[in-house]
Amino acid sequence: MATKASAVAKPATTIPHFVELIPSNLKVDFVRMMGPMLMFSWTIILIGLVSIYLRGGLNYGIDFAGGTLVHVKFPQATAVADLRAALEGPGVRELIVQDVGGAGQEFQIRLLAAEGENETTTAANAKAGLQAKFGEGSFEVLRVETVGPKVGKDLWRDATLAVLASTLLMGIYIWFRFDLRFGIGAAVALLHDVLITVALLSLFNMEFDLTTVSALLTVVGYSVHDTVIISDRIRENLTKMRKETLVTIVNRSINETLSRTIITSGTAILVTMSLFFLGGPVIHSFAFALLVGFTVGTYSSIYVAAPIVIWLEGKVGRTA
Repeated sequence: MATKASAVAKPATTIPHFVELIPSNLKVDFVRMMGPMLMFSWTIILIGLVSIYLRGGLNYGIDFAGGTLVHVKFPQATAVADLRAALEGPGVRELIVQDVGGAGQEFQIRLLAAEGENETTTAANAKAGLQAKFGEGSFEVLRVETVGPKVGKDLWRDATLAVLASTLLMGIYIWFRFDLRFGIGAAVALLHDVLITVALLSLFNMEFDLTTVSALLTVVGYSVHDTVIISDRIRENLTKMRKETLVTIVNRSINETLSRTIITSGTAILVTMSLFFLGGPVIHSFAFALLVGFTVGTYSSIYVAAPIVIWLEGKVGRTA
């Protein structure tokens, strides 16, 4: 007896729905806002440069200024004046005592060696002065750094050259990867990111040392990554939208990559925020430079690099 196979209904497959952070069909007119944004950027840079001039330079760390740094921690709250009284003497020059813990227990002591005295002896004398004032074992030495003045100047020169060279090489890479106008836009955007980061470091009186320079180099690499994404989409749309103006193409490209840009930048900024608020005073300036640089790097890809590409194309002032 023949049997008829009964058809078994299969459950319909459901496609998971992912919530879009930003709609893909967004139509924000970024180009129209580029002029005011550029004015805002260069105003911040100008204020920062004025701040550096009025302060007589950045708040250089031991790496660049030279001298001796002793980082100590007390079990109980201690007055800054008591530390200064323990360390001041005829051979001490440019003594700076900073409460870095916020509770009067952790201090960074910076001072220059006396004439004819090396930095190692200066650190030993500083610890001996604290022991004489507060007693043996009354504090913990967390770290000691010593840098000679000549080494500090050499490090400053090398750090400046490293930042400038990395900016130039990134611009050349974008030039070969796309074309000249994209390379110029990327180089100016990278320089803009470095200047704003340095300006805010000065305005907030953050310490500027070798770790801060490494943060600036990281910012240069990160910023060009976002610029490459937007530039690649602009180049792709140039071939698909031949009848459209460059202003329209740039607007479309920025809107199409906006969701990816914000997600990528947002995760990086969340991590650096954690470093800034939870990482402690040793990496405070480093985390601050990264936080500012990642934020500004995303901003500059849209409001600095893209306008320069439009301007070099000769399309400024044309409407879509």
